[in-house]
Amino acid sequence: MTATLVREDLHAQIESRVRSVFDDRIARAAPYGDEYVGLWRASAEQVLGGKLLRPRLLVAMHDALLDQDTADEASATRDAVVEIAAAVEILHYAFLLHDDVIDGDAQRRGKPNLIGALRDARSDLGTTSAQHWAVTGAILMGDLLLSVVHQMFARAELDHATRLRLLDLLDHTITETVAGEHADVALSDGAIAPDLKTILTMTAHKTATYTFEFPLRVAAMLAGAAPLTEDALAAIGQHLGVAFQLQDDALSVFGDAGEHGKEPYADLREGKETVLIAYARLTSAWSSIEPRFGDSSLSADDGALISDQLRQCGADSFVQHLIDEQLAAARTGISDETAPLPAAARETLMALLDRIQGRLS
Repeated sequence: MTATLVREDLHAQIESRVRSVFDDRIARAAPYGDEYVGLWRASAEQVLGGKLLRPRLLVAMHDALLDQDTADEASATRDAVVEIAAAVEILHYAFLLHDDVIDGDAQRRGKPNLIGALRDARSDLGTTSAQHWAVTGAILMGDLLLSVVHQMFARAELDHATRLRLLDLLDHTITETVAGEHADVALSDGAIAPDLKTILTMTAHKTATYTFEFPLRVAAMLAGAAPLTEDALAAIGQHLGVAFQLQDDALSVFGDAGEHGKEPYADLREGKETVLIAYARLTSAWSSIEPRFGDSSLSADDGALISDQLRQCGADSFVQHLIDEQLAAARTGISDETAPLPAAARETLMALLDRIQGRLS
């Protein structure tokens, strides 16, 4: 079987398990009425179709670590690995739902998200009520899915010690991600000072922890890898995650919306305190950028003007330098011959790094 077919089969396995979770919840929702069933159905339509970055990384690293001499012979079964991978994707969706509520977004990748879909489906309620109905649905579904994820972790066919370690890691990951999101909003709303160090810490907590560190550490636990291997993966994952989020920030301002899928200049319109903005604040360009920054009615022309000003003041070059530093640190960690990583794990990480470098979406 070719590598492409293996990847496609894995993608299908994970999507199938996610779909079965939602099908089960739809069936269990019936006693609570048609509207509650409709909430689960609408969510099921939204959750599938993504790249499955996190669960596929988890499975790929798990398989790579099985080549390691220190891996426990009683590593998790394939069904358990796919189960946890599916749970990681559902966790990602739960975070997205709450993120869309916080940011006031009704679209994702150019299409209605759950809020947009629920709102449009009940336009008969009137604008205000339909919006409230939709936002409420997204909040509640995010809450429900966090419970679902814990159930999946707790009921997976794993030995007791591994299950407890995974549950502790899940709790840590949710805590750190929520802390990062809380800091992100605090920065944007002016509750804390938008200095560079604070923004970089927020970036690590909000994105790096659950996007890369979490699946890599889960893979190590499921494979029965040594604690030093897990630690090495966590450090590499942090560097990759920070680079990934810095790229997202840059793409929102300088990228092609058709490629990255976010609404053009959404971060500028929402007043997001990114590294780009932190750098611009230190330059003479800030006096021209500040009056438009955070304007909810920011036009495309004004967004393009701010984008040009950020380029001219060197903010884009500064962020690219930070991205390059993070990727270089990750590459050093991957190549470190003293790190307890098998060759297959290094190859998997290097392939991931190469995909992240220079990405457009």
